[in-house]
Amino acid sequence: MQRSVISSPNAPRAIGPYSQAIRCGTTLYVSGQLPLAPESMTLVEGFEAQAEQVFRNLSAVLAEAGMDGRNVAKLTIYLADLDNFAELNAIMERHFVAPYPARAAIEVSRLPKSAMIEIEAVAVEISHV
Repeated sequence: MQRSVISSPNAPRAIGPYSQAIRCGTTLYVSGQLPLAPESMTLVEGFEAQAEQVFRNLSAVLAEAGMDGRNVAKLTIYLADLDNFAELNAIMERHFVAPYPARAAIEVSRLPKSAMIEIEAVAVEISHV
């Protein structure tokens, strides 16, 4: 199986020894995206702004791989505070259409750079027959 690195200049660069995404065959594994503005690598402020930035960063990596939200099969969402769950759902509805991807939303004690949200994704190529 062919394995290739996907990297977008429109998403934050990796802040550790990992790739933004790895394509294995027809599957794309997107590393956790933080709410960092790609041009400055600084954290945006407030939960809504952070969630929107994470989805923009995720979209940039998907686009680099020739994909978009319709290709996303699974999201794993890490939240610093599960009280933001309802707001997350409303924001997610702005970025995805039914059928929505499978998803897990997990509260964690801390995220890198003290972010309020981080999202990783698995996306697949959709064959058009």
